Amino acid sequence: MQTSSMKQKNNLDGNVVPFRADSQFYFSHGVKAFQRKQFSRAEKWIKKAIECSPDNPLFLSQLSVLYTELHQYHRANELLQRVVELDEDYVDGYYLLANNYAHLGLFQEAKRYATEYLSEAPDGEFSEDVQELISLINQVMLEDLEDELEMDEEDEFFICQESSYYYLEHQEWDKAIGILEEMMVQFPEYIPARHDYAYALFRLGKEDVAITLEESWFKQDSSSIHSRLNLIYFYYHSNQKMKADELIESLNNVYPTYDSQKLKIAVILSQVNACEEAVQRFSKIPVGNVSGFLNYYLWYGYALKQVGQVKKAEQIWEQGRKKHPDLADFIDQI
Repeated sequence: MQTSSMKQKNNLDGNVVPFRADSQFYFSHGVKAFQRKQFSRAEKWIKKAIECSPDNPLFLSQLSVLYTELHQYHRANELLQRVVELDEDYVDGYYLLANNYAHLGLFQEAKRYATEYLSEAPDGEFSEDVQELISLINQVMLEDLEDELEMDEEDEFFICQESSYYYLEHQEWDKAIGILEEMMVQFPEYIPARHDYAYALFRLGKEDVAITLEESWFKQDSSSIHSRLNLIYFYYHSNQKMKADELIESLNNVYPTYDSQKLKIAVILSQVNACEEAVQRFSKIPVGNVSGFLNYYLWYGYALKQVGQVKKAEQIWEQGRKKHPDLADFIDQI
């Protein structure tokens, strides 16, 4: 015989509807977090929505807006390219692309997408903004020819430099190699490009080629910090630890002036598990000068964790996630 409590339980079991979160649930939480400027949380929720509905243009475009807000224009544009391919009627995507390319200094691309927007939506919501953008681009392009050529070359260099570093940090080796090959031809005096090129080759699996190139450059200039750091990484990860240790020891009295080089040394030391030395190096770099680099937070946190400073490592990673929402993806990989 069933007691009244058993009957009540059976009735409950029959009436309870299991809660199942769907893409709209995740997306709405992502939008709320975005509106509160909780960008790391917003990215997580919107990515969950995209996992449920990978081809939803609204979800993809909202994530692109988040990346634009964080000045991660390359990532935003990759998403927007998918959006306009999935939904030809989403003309606002052209405006967003134009705006992002303008921020990157790629004015020809910006003008192309701005023109596309006006062609598709001459009276659209952003038509006035797009017309102002085109006027601004035209003003830049109508400057004195000689000054313009000099500026174009300078702009192109900095755009290539920024793009190559972005792809290196985000481990998109093929894209990095393409830009670095172009830089080596157009800006041969920029020596770091060839060393970044060798590093990308090594990470892509072309280890023998990378080591051969770097060793030949090191013979030409044994004082090169770029060659030394690359070879430390190459030797360590190709089971030539004795050679790596010799070069690591040679860094003891090397203290560069530029923060970018200080950061490079600290990152490489972390990547070859010389973590105590890496922590010392990281701690001497003013965070305000390197906060724009994802690798600062990624490898500083890693080094701290390896030497037992777990709480501080989590603090560094948390700071990094606020500036680089995709940092969490790379933390999971190391």
